[in-house]
Amino acid sequence: MSKKSAVYRNLKRAEQAEKYSKRRATLKETVMNKTLSPEERFQATLKLAELPRNSAKIRFRNRCKLTGRPRGYYSKFGLARIKLRDLAGYGEIPGLVKSSW
Repeated sequence: MSKKSAVYRNLKRAEQAEKYSKRRATLKETVMNKTLSPEERFQATLKLAELPRNSAKIRFRNRCKLTGRPRGYYSKFGLARIKLRDLAGYGEIPGLVKSSW
């Protein structure tokens, strides 16, 4: 089990990323627009830097829904490899079977 504080911190990052997504997208578009003057692009860069760091989508970490484990995450199932194996062994994940040949 992960620390609850780490899981809640990650949830807070996801909320902030959602909240500031439109603002960040417009500022990034302005920064990447080569037709604008360098001064306008630089001002957009400064405004982008003023936004909270945790509002960047890249800072969000995928975590297991059951344990909060950040590594070995399977996005198709939303679980870490350990819990995926446990639940698959018990037959609790529909359509997932252990291979044998």
